[in-house]
Amino acid sequence: MNGSLSVTVDLEDWYHIPSVCSSPFSVYRNVDEFFKTWNGRYDFLSEPTKRVLDILDEFNINATFFVVADTIEHYPGLVESIVDRGHELACHGLNHACKIDPDTKKQLMSVEEFEQRTLVAKKMLEKISGEKLVGYRAPNALVSGWMVDSLEKLGFKYDSSVSVNSFYNKTDSALNTVSSFPYYPEESELEAGSDRNFIEFPWAYCQHGLKFPASGGPMLRFLGSSFILDGLTQSLKRGHTIFYFHPLDISCTRFPSLGNKRPFYWCIKGKLVEQRVRHILSKLSEVDVMCLRDYSGVSCV
Repeated sequence: MNGSLSVTVDLEDWYHIPSVCSSPFSVYRNVDEFFKTWNGRYDFLSEPTKRVLDILDEFNINATFFVVADTIEHYPGLVESIVDRGHELACHGLNHACKIDPDTKKQLMSVEEFEQRTLVAKKMLEKISGEKLVGYRAPNALVSGWMVDSLEKLGFKYDSSVSVNSFYNKTDSALNTVSSFPYYPEESELEAGSDRNFIEFPWAYCQHGLKFPASGGPMLRFLGSSFILDGLTQSLKRGHTIFYFHPLDISCTRFPSLGNKRPFYWCIKGKLVEQRVRHILSKLSEVDVMCLRDYSGVSCV
């Protein structure tokens, strides 16, 4: 294997997912509306996050945590504990709202609103981390070229949202020039371009004729560790690549039965998925692992 690996963790709670909040088909228009009307338990995040931190310590891994910034308000001390354990903080939006429509890829908010909200999130996370935030991951991996232009304007140095595969495209670009290794995106789009002070870290895929998304997340839950390892191994041969999961993936607690259009989204999770995460990390123990902020020493093709 020629490439290095970044282990990334998306820190979000069950109500952040698009079937519940902040998407065109969600139950609640946004997180604020959710908290105004929801009277049940909402914190299913703290306990599995602590277990994720212990797993990363066990494997001596410094990870990049893409954090939804409103977790700072609703989970006191949780984000601070991530920093205390030596991990990188990066931005996963202010409250995990979709910025483009999942179907049409049209903008769901203006450039000005996106920049204002993202800057608020960036500053919130920087106050916790004590250093400049340089990384971003789009909520629900719905990303567009205009968003990358704004991120660069706001002082971000990289994004990690693009997933190349043969089944779905969550961007507004064809991605014909994109693989699974880092690249410089063209201005106002996500195709690979020339040298730029901004890097896109696309996700892993497994190619057997068709390209199967294989970086982790829901695919880890539904398709298992062998499939993800196959995709990561293939992608590492192309260059640096990404493995990701959520603390929610390893939660053993049943989440509230609330949400539109995705009734089976959390049907596989808990100890089984934790075992899969451990298996993947053990199998890749000889691979060079780095936070995304530390990637600068590796050339971008």
